[in-house]
Amino acid sequence: MMRERGHKKHTFRQVDHLLNTYCHGCFLHKQLVTEQGRRHAHRFCITKCTVGEQLKRIGSQLNED
Repeated sequence: MMRERGHKKHTFRQVDHLLNTYCHGCFLHKQLVTEQGRRHAHRFCITKCTVGEQLKRIGSQLNED
């Protein structure tokens, strides 16, 4: 149980790091929101951005545990 908790904390730190390093203030996201709307920008981030793909992979690992 303690090991699992430590693993989850580490995973959440990874997510935080990715978001803070690459997503917050992303010019491409801002531009897509302006030009095509928030929904399109969100979909782009999830399906086409490499950081979004990494976040999905990390999320699926959390769901497995």
